[in-house]
Amino acid sequence: MHEQAEQEAVTSLHDLSAVDLIAGFRARQFSPSEVLEDVLAHVAVWEPHIKALYAFDPDGARAVAKASTERWNKGEPTGVLDGVPVTIKDNIATKGQPVPLGAASVKLVPSPVDAPPAARLREAGAVIFSKTTMPDYGMLSSGLSSFHALTRNPWDLNKNPGGSSSGAGAAAAAGYGPLHLGTDIGGSVRLPACWCGLVALKPSLGRIPVDPPYVGRVAGPMTRTVDDAALMMSVLSRPDRRDGMSLPPNDINWKALDKSPRKLRIGLMLDLGVGQALERDVRDIAVKVAKAFESAGAVITEVEGVLTREMLDGLDNFWRARMWDDLAKLTPAERAKALPYICKWAETGAKLSGVEVIRGFNATMAIRAAAAKRFCEIDYVISPVSPVVNFAAELASPINDPDKPFEHICYTVPWNMSENPAASINGGYDKNGFPIGVQIVGRRFDDLGVLGMAKAFESLRGAQRPWPSPPTKS
Repeated sequence: MHEQAEQEAVTSLHDLSAVDLIAGFRARQFSPSEVLEDVLAHVAVWEPHIKALYAFDPDGARAVAKASTERWNKGEPTGVLDGVPVTIKDNIATKGQPVPLGAASVKLVPSPVDAPPAARLREAGAVIFSKTTMPDYGMLSSGLSSFHALTRNPWDLNKNPGGSSSGAGAAAAAGYGPLHLGTDIGGSVRLPACWCGLVALKPSLGRIPVDPPYVGRVAGPMTRTVDDAALMMSVLSRPDRRDGMSLPPNDINWKALDKSPRKLRIGLMLDLGVGQALERDVRDIAVKVAKAFESAGAVITEVEGVLTREMLDGLDNFWRARMWDDLAKLTPAERAKALPYICKWAETGAKLSGVEVIRGFNATMAIRAAAAKRFCEIDYVISPVSPVVNFAAELASPINDPDKPFEHICYTVPWNMSENPAASINGGYDKNGFPIGVQIVGRRFDDLGVLGMAKAFESLRGAQRPWPSPPTKS
């Protein structure tokens, strides 16, 4: 019975990778409309349990899938993702839909245009059937939101999927099609990927144009395979003039993922000396991944982290002040609709002096300098993504204390501030079968190399455990 369930999971259309879907469309083994219907049926089974979606639009998606089916029947696909189901995070604007930012305090005003990542996906023929959930203002690593229902982790409904790309992580793990788009300013695609068993790339700042741009803010793919993440990057990295922080157009061959670890210098970053304590299971998985690369010819050296207590507290001060600037513009009644955790965290920003806020922002520059120095003598870094295996679904963060909001992002946030590309990939499982992610970080602009290293580990690791099955009715 178990073997049959595994076989069905492998052959179901909703479980196929985007690469395999495109091959199937080309060979006329199935159509985009058939794939979408299978995904929608699967969503109907899972969604009551995990609450991953926002602005779910099955009828609109059916019309898009039908047009895609007709194009494939004529042998005239419009782009490399024609007919592939995709979800997009709440905070990435899509034309005609409000952008609530996960917060009940935000006014619901339909967006007049698609943001750059959404526009690129539509141009490539993707079937965008839903947005996905996120916590208030994207400022939590959690599925907790004042606007959306609580999002849960498919691997264990009592656990958190992480955030702030919480719905994207839960949807990908549950099998809502192959491609999901999130954003990341401190770990927000990598943390849910870690806790949901996925691949995610936080690209170099500006590699994927976004609107609005901001320090450290990127959009990134969340998928089940490295090949699918690279396929999304081939679309998302196309230029858009709206992002004044975007990188110059670059003809990267995103299919060129073959990369040998032989003779590469890899730094293993374990104990940071700051932040939440590293759990033994997480440490063991990170070491296991490093040893896998070592067996493939890499030179592994344990290295210190780049973050200090002063840097972390500085970032905390800066982001409190920035968040309070947004909340202070609301009426007291509007502000009261936001999560109390967010308000309590942000309101202390009003008491900071201008000098303290500037010192906080300057921590970004100190992190950049430390990261550049660290990469002078190594090619890649391997580290945990999260210091903990998991945490309860109802919590705002692993520690759940607004006075200690960033203790769990010490492995991820430095690379946003330094602009280095960083990927999360599943490294293994704890004794209960819960996934544990590992982070691979490269030099600035080496996005393809980071994906290549993730692909190399994917091959070294071999097949993963079966993806979670939907809960049965009691």
